[in-house]
Amino acid sequence: MIHRWHVVALAALAAFALACDGAGRATPKPSGEPEPTRPAAGYPTSMVALGDSITAGLGACLAYVACARNSWSTGNNSAIQSHYQRILEKNGKIKGNADNLASPGAEADALDGQARRAIDRKPQYVTILIGANDACAGRVQDMTPVAAFREQIDDGLARLKKGLPKARVLMVSIPDLYRLWQVGREEPKAVEIWSQGRICPSMLAAPTSTAAADRKRREQVRDRIDDYNTALRQACREYGDRCRWDGGAAHRVRFDLDQLNQFDYFHPNAEGQKELADVVYPGRFNW
Repeated sequence: MIHRWHVVALAALAAFALACDGAGRATPKPSGEPEPTRPAAGYPTSMVALGDSITAGLGACLAYVACARNSWSTGNNSAIQSHYQRILEKNGKIKGNADNLASPGAEADALDGQARRAIDRKPQYVTILIGANDACAGRVQDMTPVAAFREQIDDGLARLKKGLPKARVLMVSIPDLYRLWQVGREEPKAVEIWSQGRICPSMLAAPTSTAAADRKRREQVRDRIDDYNTALRQACREYGDRCRWDGGAAHRVRFDLDQLNQFDYFHPNAEGQKELADVVYPGRFNW
């Protein structure tokens, strides 16, 4: 959920990326690990993850860079039990066929471009988690308007539906950033990093302030995220029976500080990614 002005800073850490990332593609499991002899019915043989820095796994490894191997969606770290790994246990044909196209800094208007790239890979399963950056603006008035957000989501979904009419799509709700502020406001290190790093300033600026204006600002961001989630749910419903809404499961996760990385106290660490993978996993692919 890193915002645009942080993307430049990430470039300076790119040299560390190879140590933490897997270039976005799930790598095969080592030989000797068990795989099913007969694929379970309905489980996909390929998948793609779309979205922002949460799905990219920003800060989920040992450096503040994208870490696809720890992604809740396509990660291949056995500690995460990502959707890719859970599917692999049911259908070995998905082995190595999971691409992570999520990008730090992505807002809803990036979904259409990501969908274009996804279509080229012809996945049978697509996960989408996007929208936190639209709320994490420099000022409340700079947040993406709800109508524009919905239009951008619809554009991306329309492209997916046209290019991948048989793919199953999982639409994931935006996590609760107000909850994040609640659990971090009394942690001095989190307060320091939020303030110095300008992490999601619309919500996290002046995190210890109890002034009426700051309370109102946080509530406005909280309400905007609720509106975005409503738009995501409605867009998924209108997509048709090939799209499944997570029912608000990601938004209901009560992340604690020990589930966040200590680079920004904002993005999930490996433990947080594992929690996210668990709560939004659809279980069976029968929709």
